[in-house]
Formats: sequence, C-alpha cells, structure tokens
Amino acid sequence: MARDQFDLIVFDWDGTLMDSTAHITRSIQAACRDLGLPVPADEAASYVIGLGLRDALQIAAPTLDPADYPRLAERYRFHYLVKDQTTELFAGVREMLQELRDLGYLLAVATGKSRVGLNRALDQVRLTSLFDGTRCADETFSKPHPAMLHELTRELGQDPVRTVMVGDTTHDLQMAINAGVAGIGVTYGAHPADSLSALSPKYVASSVGALSGWLRDNA
Repeated sequence: MARDQFDLIVFDWDGTLMDSTAHITRSIQAACRDLGLPVPADEAASYVIGLGLRDALQIAAPTLDPADYPRLAERYRFHYLVKDQTTELFAGVREMLQELRDLGYLLAVATGKSRVGLNRALDQVRLTSLFDGTRCADETFSKPHPAMLHELTRELGQDPVRTVMVGDTTHDLQMAINAGVAGIGVTYGAHPADSLSALSPKYVASSVGALSGWLRDNA
C-alpha cells in the first residue's frame, strides 16, 4: 500500500504506547512526600510526564533546592521501579505497530525516559526489534526541544516533512512543531484533549483503535 503522507512515524512511550501515566503520577507524588515537599495534585504531576526527569522534577517540586534534585530523582526511581512490572502496553498497541511495520513504515520512539528505562521497557514487552531508532531525554535535549526528532530523522535518512510525531502531551506536539514535523495527539494519556487540540495536530485520537485506523487510512 502506498504511503500517503509519511514514511517515518515517531511515538512517545509513556501514555502513548505504555499505560503508565497513573503509575508515573503516583511515583512523583510519593517522591515529593518522602522529602516532605508539597505533593502536587494529579493534574500537576501528570503535566510533567514526557519531559526529562530533571525538567519534570523542577516543575513538580518548584520549592526544592536544586542541590536536592538527585535525592528526589532517587526517590522517584525507587517508587517507579517497585511497581514497574505492573505497567503494560495499551490494548491494541502491539498489533498496531506490527501492522505499520508490515506496511513498510519506519518506526521510532522519542521519550522522556532514560536510555536504561526505555531499554528495560522495550525488553519487558518484547518490542525492541520493531523500532528503527529511539531517542531518550538523557541523550539529548528534553522535549519540547526539537533535537530528538532532528536526530532521528537524520539517523534514519528521512525528510521531516514525511515524518509524524504521535504523543499524549503538549510537550510532544510542541516538539513536533519546533522540529517542523506533523503531530498527532492521543487523549488517553496525560494531557486533556483541549490542550492537545490547541496545538493544531493533524488528528486527535481518543483510543489506540482510532489512532491505528487513522494511520492505516491516512498516513
């Protein structure tokens, strides 16, 4: 089947492919509680999902002395890893990715996770071989800086005009805008539909099924 608009489809990980939004939110809140910091509400904690860890913690715990960021990061990682094995792919994600691969699309991941964290997650769900490239926040600039997408398109020899970024946060869609690539939002992750729509993505999907169908028919 001819590819209409795109050759490279880049996915965010948490909240887009992996059902981990609630787990990340609770881990941020628990880490703040451990250090006696004001505990951010669910909306505030989930807002920072997708950013690199340091950037996320700066926003989630604005009163914290920067010298104590490593302590907060350590507590976050502790709480996240305690229940890391319980997070799973959203239903339909594996089938969607395999179908896109079979149709000849290049697939990549651009995530706020660390390299160690992404590799562990990919290994756990056995998806490593489906992606042609991946980029993590501890390897380059954090979202919404365009570096992840610029690096992936260069690495894979792709035109940004033929590239689309799929994500559940405004950080993902703003990164797409900054990088000159198209964006698709998904509303089943961290950020609400109206915030995503305000950045004028090509499509906003309410489910993995809707995303898969749009990509199949339009990408």
